[in-house]
Amino acid sequence: MSNVARTLVYAALAAVLSQTIGQAHAQAQWPTKPVKLIVSQGAGGAPDIVARLVSDRLSRIWGQQVLVENRPGSGNIIGAQLAAHAAPDGYTLFFATAAALVTNPYTFKTLPYDPARDFVPVGMVGKAPFLVLVHPSVKANTLAELIALEKSQPGKLTFATDGPRNFSGMVAAWLNKLGGVNILQVPYATMPQGIQDTIAGRTQLVILAIPVAAAQIKRGALRPLAFTAPTRAPGFEDVPPVAQTFPGFNFVGWFAVCTPSGTPQDVIVRINHDLDTVLKDREVVQRLRDMGIFTDGADTPEGTAAFVRAELVSWGKVVHDIGLQPE
Repeated sequence: MSNVARTLVYAALAAVLSQTIGQAHAQAQWPTKPVKLIVSQGAGGAPDIVARLVSDRLSRIWGQQVLVENRPGSGNIIGAQLAAHAAPDGYTLFFATAAALVTNPYTFKTLPYDPARDFVPVGMVGKAPFLVLVHPSVKANTLAELIALEKSQPGKLTFATDGPRNFSGMVAAWLNKLGGVNILQVPYATMPQGIQDTIAGRTQLVILAIPVAAAQIKRGALRPLAFTAPTRAPGFEDVPPVAQTFPGFNFVGWFAVCTPSGTPQDVIVRINHDLDTVLKDREVVQRLRDMGIFTDGADTPEGTAAFVRAELVSWGKVVHDIGLQPE
């Protein structure tokens, strides 16, 4: 090799090494600017409440603001698509729920994003049972009494849901199937309006996560009938699980943090580590528990990915059993 050729090779290697070191240094310094946390549901809902708690604590650790950006609509598709197509640099995170990652593939014929290909699960946040609630005027104190009431007066009751292809809509459909009734669903683009209509008595039933339901229960605006989890929850020991009436019933919501595919692995590891730190803080654990959300920490990225894959299989069976056809 001539001296000129050798010089060119060394120069090229030096450039590559310099670029690699520069990238590693930039990643080690991450984050150097605010981080966006996209929530695919509206402000005031359970995902929004929890996302803001987590984002506040991560902001303290990172010394950069973690800004919650609500992008609701189209069955979580708008927010999920935006997050999926964001630059994979660690500055856009997705606060994912089951709808975006494991039910949309079954309920929509086509999606503008691929949940398995476009996202990397970074860590779990928590799991939350839902409550079946009624307007105080409804003459039923148990789920069995509610089913009997609907059978005796068909068409008198309505469910406020987030749509037949979203969580509360599918829970409502499964309750209808198991109970042999057909309580009409009234879909809402954002659940705060559905909650208000149920409080006003324009609809009679609603299915909500504890963070949103607790305040309405406390002031007597809504009355809980049953939990969608298979066991009773701390703080709501008087509320029986749906499984007490329909054995085997188990619908639990969950939250996970994801990044767009291609995000540097060291950034993913950093986010997972710091998220785990947040979720093992006593105050955060207690605040989540007070809202009916239970966490064992962030798990690992690999463990979170395995959980999401298992949920994909489980929800596929549910969607099949309730006969929901993709659109």
